Amino acid sequence: MKHPPEAQAIAAKLLRLSDLRPTLAIVLGSGFDPVLAEVEADARIAFGKLPGFAPAGVSGHEGQLLVGRLGGAPVMVLSGRAHFYEGHPMRSVTFFVGALAAYGIRDLLLTNSAGGINPRFSPGDFMVLTDHINLMGANPLRPDFPARPSGGSRRFVDLSCVYDAGLRRRLRRAGAHCGLKLRAGVYLAVCGPCYETPAEIRAFARLGADAVGMSTVPEAIVARERGMNVAGLSCISNLAAGRSPHPLTHAGMLAATREAGASAARLLKAFVASAK
Repeated sequence: MKHPPEAQAIAAKLLRLSDLRPTLAIVLGSGFDPVLAEVEADARIAFGKLPGFAPAGVSGHEGQLLVGRLGGAPVMVLSGRAHFYEGHPMRSVTFFVGALAAYGIRDLLLTNSAGGINPRFSPGDFMVLTDHINLMGANPLRPDFPARPSGGSRRFVDLSCVYDAGLRRRLRRAGAHCGLKLRAGVYLAVCGPCYETPAEIRAFARLGADAVGMSTVPEAIVARERGMNVAGLSCISNLAAGRSPHPLTHAGMLAATREAGASAARLLKAFVASAK
């Protein structure tokens, strides 16, 4: 697959960082930063030094890329992400995905914190994404200006199976290895930045959503367009609006996901090691 020149330029820069050549990359969402302590970093670079990478401007997102080993296996780790609700256009939010594809990443694990809609879910649970519902009101494959049809697959990408069955099995095996019972379900993405209303959550439940968040779906769509295998993992940081008597706050969400940080680190370490 031909990659855009700007993505190829970033890929060339990343290839010069380290002699390691990982084919798996992990994006660490809110609260997943304890995983960084388990990475034996061979090289790291701030997003600000990678032209085209949007800065991560939300608490809990460091904004750096590492190449190293996790569980003894080579891996690329992105600590943090930019969000659509921060005002970035979709092309900026998802630019890094194309750069990773040009680098040679074949498997991409996207992690996030999410609000639990499924009544069986509790804060601290981990959910393996089986599918998603995009209610962000935007699609990353739509150009920002009128463009002539190219005849290629850029617009019409098959999303029949966004989240790879093989990677989902690896996550479940890693969970069993760590003694963690992983949930499975459908992730619904909204643009944010405000949290949802109880009425919206009731509507989302009727649509078949098990959890709700403000990320992941744009990156997953572009990764599939680029031919990558995708997996998604949510940490249920809170019960969604109307499911709990407590008000929703970003600080509370971060606290809940950090409590699950040790489990997240063990889980992702086992997941990466299973590729060896």
